[in-house]
Amino acid sequence: MWNRADITARWADWDERLNRIRSVIRPFRKRIAMFFAIVGPGLIVSNVDNDAGGIYTYAQSGAQFGNTVLWTLIPMTLVLYISLEMCSRLGAYSGKGLSDLIREEFGFRVTFFLMAVVLVVNLGNVMAEFTGVSGPRMFWNQ
Repeated sequence: MWNRADITARWADWDERLNRIRSVIRPFRKRIAMFFAIVGPGLIVSNVDNDAGGIYTYAQSGAQFGNTVLWTLIPMTLVLYISLEMCSRLGAYSGKGLSDLIREEFGFRVTFFLMAVVLVVNLGNVMAEFTGVSGPRMFWNQ
């Protein structure tokens, strides 16, 4: 079955492959690191939207409208990325959350109203998550 010589031979082959990949990537390390330092927070946070509710919504809109609304993906992605990048950089720079920064700039009433809106939107998001998780059951039970 497996013996020590086989395992060593297989790992030697992989070690050689990894060394070739490292030699190709080595000249570009600084560029790759700079790219992820600039793009990193927004790219990571914008991938959070790929959840059950989002995928269910995407599937429904694709079934209903087809490719006619596909062009809206580009501006929505740009706006989502820019807003998430701004919020993550503001939090990293100031060490404060978004509500603290809004309260400092606009006062308590505006902050209370905006946080109430965030609460309602988050409740809607939770409902979309449950719909996304339970939605496929409707198709499989028919």
